[in-house]
Amino acid sequence: MLTAEARVRETGIDAVALKPMECDIAEAASLPFETVVVDYEGREHLPETDVLRRIASERDLRVTVPVRASGFDPLGDDALARDLPEEAGRVFVAGHSAYLDEDERAKRVAPRLGAAVEDHPDAWVGTEGVERVALATGAGQFELLSRSTEHDLRALRAAGFDGHVSLYAPVVLTEDEDAVLDAVGGYAARRGPVARALPEGAATDGSASGRAREVLSAAVRDYALVGDAEAVGERVAELKAAGADTVVGYPARGPEDFR
Repeated sequence: MLTAEARVRETGIDAVALKPMECDIAEAASLPFETVVVDYEGREHLPETDVLRRIASERDLRVTVPVRASGFDPLGDDALARDLPEEAGRVFVAGHSAYLDEDERAKRVAPRLGAAVEDHPDAWVGTEGVERVALATGAGQFELLSRSTEHDLRALRAAGFDGHVSLYAPVVLTEDEDAVLDAVGGYAARRGPVARALPEGAATDGSASGRAREVLSAAVRDYALVGDAEAVGERVAELKAAGADTVVGYPARGPEDFR
């Protein structure tokens, strides 16, 4: 039986993304990854500075920073951003609307990303919904896996972009279809093309059946990395051949999947 380290090595995944709302991010030190990305899930779930500093002393840490959110706004209130450890890298994002109030959602993204990258030129910039703006910063790109990712990466490289490209993807290391759908069926179902293809009111987890299960089984493989370590490794190799430099895996069933 493969050790966790050998299994992770076989997947080719380079970094782990942890969500503080779901797990104790101090667990990062027990996972076989040198690079750790801590997702932002609202101010109430922001890890303590000391915890982040401890992880940064043991791993290459990056923290997701929503530039429109109060406390992280480089053109306004940046009190919380100033509390982040200087040794932690940044992943600047526009910010998911679920974590922003009405005033924050109305803020302009472009000037804030520009100002943030000026202060942290080694940052990665999230591209979801703001692809052109993210690219214009000249910083490393932080892409979300989708059904068009390989095509997009090849086009980006063919156009002459030689900067760093990191790719974020949920990961489910199992071949059990029910377990896969329980973990990422709902995630895939929220994507526009998938939502339109699903029957109205259909279950999106392992209990899905018929047309819904058929759609979801295909979709989770477009938007997530699923299967055993060998299968995931083959998919990751294809993505890197297309132009991804770093693959960041979010363990959709929890950090135990990487142990």
